[in-house]
Amino acid sequence: MAPLSHDELLEIFSRLPAKAIYRFTSTSKSFSKLPKETYFASKQTQNSLLRDDTCFFIQPYITQSYNVHVEFHPLPGEELSSGVPQSSLEFLSNSAKILSSSNGLILCRATGENEVKLLITNPATQSWLPIPTPDEYKQNGTSIGAVDLKIVLECDDKDDYLVYLFYDNLVDWSSSNLDCKVYHSNEGVWKSKQERFFTGSRKLKFDMPVHHRGAVHFISDCFPSWNKKSPYFRPYIMSYNFESGNSRMLRVPKEARKATDPNQSICLVRLRKHVFTIWTLTHYETSEWRRVLKIRVKAMVKDHPIIRVKGYAVLNGDLLVFATEKKVYGCGLNDMRIQEICDHEFDFNVLRFTSYKDTLRTFGTGAGTLPLSLHTCGTRAGTLPLPSHKQCW
Repeated sequence: MAPLSHDELLEIFSRLPAKAIYRFTSTSKSFSKLPKETYFASKQTQNSLLRDDTCFFIQPYITQSYNVHVEFHPLPGEELSSGVPQSSLEFLSNSAKILSSSNGLILCRATGENEVKLLITNPATQSWLPIPTPDEYKQNGTSIGAVDLKIVLECDDKDDYLVYLFYDNLVDWSSSNLDCKVYHSNEGVWKSKQERFFTGSRKLKFDMPVHHRGAVHFISDCFPSWNKKSPYFRPYIMSYNFESGNSRMLRVPKEARKATDPNQSICLVRLRKHVFTIWTLTHYETSEWRRVLKIRVKAMVKDHPIIRVKGYAVLNGDLLVFATEKKVYGCGLNDMRIQEICDHEFDFNVLRFTSYKDTLRTFGTGAGTLPLSLHTCGTRAGTLPLPSHKQCW
């Protein structure tokens, strides 16, 4: 069989996760500069859009401005090919809180600060770029720094990214409408959207966004409401269309309207009385749902008489992952296969999962190497580069 040509090898490599590419290039001098080549990085990023997310981060469910330990774990079958360098995890644990993830990029907020400081990072390539703080959050003082942001990162198949920020209008703060600003990476500035986001009378879970049909969707809380005549008496999902700015409400199944713990009710995954129930949306326009899973936690974790679920999420649309006191488990929605994924070391009561895929995605000029800590170097990109052996997985 004839040997593969250089172009054929590049095509094969561009279909691999970032970790696998770095491991190969570290052993081949002729390909050592491949990850930094703009064309190859762009091609690998485009090919990655055809793959599901390969890994996830776990962090405690606490205020955004606090320092927290961050753990990273690959999904089953991705242990050898997907990952991020240890130095990236140390940076995230010491200096940043993960707010949103999309197609290889992560939106973070600097922790331990009285001010709001935002940054975009690609943990796989150890690169980062601070983005401007919105004018509404430039005031100094603890009252501003302690506020949790309602913010979402969106990366599509283009080379840019968008950040959407929802916030209360100081003049009309009591209404059910939020103002919206969008940061476009190609322009480098925040711009106000004319259309406001109507949220209804319930509070929305802004840390649990779902992207679908060009809109971002948020589940409401499940607290009891006294006004039975209100259209928002039952929990619901509210969406905001990125292009048109239109708000839309989706009804949830009757069974999904009650939850034992409001912090544990995300999208249409319900945990009540130690039973997981999951629905999928079958008809968007009429809010029709189909139940795809109902299973007791004890049926999945049989080794422990008392099981406490600390957090859960559905990754890639077909895998339920959930954390108990010390472990993370997965249950396939299609094949019902149950497996232990990993251990974790968190003592916090509630944990949050963030889905991720390791890519070579870039994010514009001015990006630098991740510093050891934002607290030692300020917030200028590339102020304190890591040592030359930084690519340690």
